[in-house]
Amino acid sequence: MATTTRRDFMRRSATLGSLAGLGELGFLAGLAPVSAEETRVERRLQLEADIEPLVRWIEETPRERLIEEAAARIRSGLSYRDLLAGLLLAGVKNIEPRPSVGFKFHAVLVVNSAHLASMASPAEHRWLPIFWALDYYKSAAQRDVEERGDWTMQPVDESALPPASKAPRAFVQAMDDWDEPAADAAAARLARSGSAGSVFELLFRYGMRDFRSIGHKAIYVANALRTLNCIGWRHAEPVLRSLAYALLAHEGDNPAKRDADADRPYRRNQQLVENVRPDWLDGDPSDAAAAEALAALRSGSNDEACDLVAETLNRGASPQSIWDALHLAAGELLMRQPGIVALHAMTTTNALRHAYETSSDPRTRLLLMLQNAAFLPMFRGEMENRGGLKEHKIDELAAAEADEPPAIDAIFAELGRDRDAASRMILRRVQAPEDATEIINAARVLTFLKGNDAHDYKFSSAALEDYGLVSPHWRDRYLAASAYHLCHSQEPDNALVERTRAAFTS
Repeated sequence: MATTTRRDFMRRSATLGSLAGLGELGFLAGLAPVSAEETRVERRLQLEADIEPLVRWIEETPRERLIEEAAARIRSGLSYRDLLAGLLLAGVKNIEPRPSVGFKFHAVLVVNSAHLASMASPAEHRWLPIFWALDYYKSAAQRDVEERGDWTMQPVDESALPPASKAPRAFVQAMDDWDEPAADAAAARLARSGSAGSVFELLFRYGMRDFRSIGHKAIYVANALRTLNCIGWRHAEPVLRSLAYALLAHEGDNPAKRDADADRPYRRNQQLVENVRPDWLDGDPSDAAAAEALAALRSGSNDEACDLVAETLNRGASPQSIWDALHLAAGELLMRQPGIVALHAMTTTNALRHAYETSSDPRTRLLLMLQNAAFLPMFRGEMENRGGLKEHKIDELAAAEADEPPAIDAIFAELGRDRDAASRMILRRVQAPEDATEIINAARVLTFLKGNDAHDYKFSSAALEDYGLVSPHWRDRYLAASAYHLCHSQEPDNALVERTRAAFTS
């Protein structure tokens, strides 16, 4: 980590000062800060502490006492990493990812989003997203009781586990056949004998395989990997079993025996990759190619979008130009119809991009890009069924006319009145990278203060992360598009902030 200079300190102080009107989190100063070291990737295979008693405490403590007891445990030495592990494991053990990988299961999906928010925050703020996720878990667990009869993950059938040498092939066969018992046994063996890299190379394929649950399968794969990277591979078995169960969620008969719309793009793209030049990773950045792909994603079918991606790569454009178009198209969908479907277009693109950046298999990486290109028109189709798509185009977004760049607090106040205007204000404000950093910092603070839904954390963590992955020519427009779902300063603070403040100041 670079040494903090006086200039850095003054810059941060000025930034925090500019956020004073947006809310106050000073009550967190009494906590032991979460060091950057604690949020780094866990390189050891096992954590030192036994996590089972912590999971049991999370399960058994009533919701109305959990935050207060967590505060007491932290004062007594409970670490950030152990609390994160306990939270994830409690979720995968007690919340069923059925009938859809969403809804109450967001208590699991949001763990990594909260963790990302913690990593990107000042040390003194890093506990708050995890407290929010703890409270959210308790509400989701109660919904699981009401909806699914208190589903709990059962012990694996030890007699069904394949030998370690045959586990990868057994897992692939089970997933291809949509065979839940066989996939469960193979997933358990992979957790015990495989490495994170080799196992998730397999899981990337099945996370992107179908469009059911509007992208939540891909989101779960990426989020599970990222959280396991922090808490340690020793916790992988229940997570992988939950993942396999989630990825096999479907409607009707066995999808392997029919040609459903949700499955068709993957089957086609497995053939399309054969038509892409072998050296597709070598290409030249092209804003024109990105704009052309964006136009295709705006109005074309999923087949047309995938064909254009393959053609563009074959013409020598870089993969980054394609990813620029994918991120921009997802942001534009949010501009055209702010809401739950477009939000998931952005968070799914974030998940598929992370898998692309993580995978070491060129074929898998190309499939991830093509599947993302197929999914975005399918998201658009879902939105068209709901009606009311605006004609906004992200590449035609104009900055607000103003003599001076608008203040941060003015932007986030305007979000509560007119998101079109606030989006243009962001574009006017962003003149240098540090301006974007101030907006991103303010957005995170407001998520902590105002967020009342798992999507507030999921969206902000994904969108603010992806800003840095979009090419400089386009990224300010992408950030401006995020205005259509970020929290605004006129919302009331969520009740959990007051509970947390009381827990740590009493």
